[in-house]
Amino acid sequence: MRFGFVVPYADTREFTELAALGEQRGWDGIFTWEAVFGVDAWVTLGAAAMVTERIRLGTLLTPVPRWKPWDLASRVGTVDRLSRGRAVVGAGLGALHEGWTAFEADEGRRVRAEKLDEALAVYDGLMRGQPFAFDGKHWSARPTDFLLPPPPVQQPRPPVWVVGAFVPGRERQPSLERAARWDGLLPFVVDRSQPEPGSNYDLDSFAEVVRRVREQRERLDLPWEGYDVVVEGDSSGEFAQLEGTPSDWEQAGGTWWVESWWGVPQGPEGLAEVRRRVEQGPPG
Repeated sequence: MRFGFVVPYADTREFTELAALGEQRGWDGIFTWEAVFGVDAWVTLGAAAMVTERIRLGTLLTPVPRWKPWDLASRVGTVDRLSRGRAVVGAGLGALHEGWTAFEADEGRRVRAEKLDEALAVYDGLMRGQPFAFDGKHWSARPTDFLLPPPPVQQPRPPVWVVGAFVPGRERQPSLERAARWDGLLPFVVDRSQPEPGSNYDLDSFAEVVRRVREQRERLDLPWEGYDVVVEGDSSGEFAQLEGTPSDWEQAGGTWWVESWWGVPQGPEGLAEVRRRVEQGPPG
């Protein structure tokens, strides 16, 4: 099990300082999130790459449908080269909120799902190199040799962890099937009585999601070794209290434990609390 943490609120300089501290204290990953209007996630991760050597740098979460896929590939590739191969993309449809709809209309879940699939396909193709062509409903690309960037350090691409939503009682699980095609799983169990992400699964439901994704990868003839499964918890607060220890979740199939401290307030006091938690190191 590897250990990471999400920084809920920080500017680029503060995030960079936390990344350096996290690396010193034995954390394996630091994650930020994408704002429609706000601090740029990939600029921030690029800055953190310059003051660290080991810790992985990623997003939880990138709302891929609102990106042009070549812009996403350009930024992720840049961070991957800056960090010498430590970039990770956490990918999903994105949670609609006022900070999104203030600037962009909701196109509907089906359109966002189509854009997610197409954008990831283009991202993958561009990372693998030219010649690359794609003709989709929403995005298209044709081969080019114009001022191409160097390839990413991680081959065939910086890894993509995809949200996999499990709906109990439903036979087909399209979201899990999508996650199985990529490099990692961000599990989510649909439960109307517990709407908060990160607090909506227990060990049994988590293990069931892992089992289904593993079976799907077997059907696709994709290896399970090297595939990541992320557990989001909150060992220091109340946002996502999970039963058991990280080792229990590792036995259920988890490979990453990510501290998601969304309950920490925005502002100087909240930032100090995040720094205190990072200073403590990963949970035992």
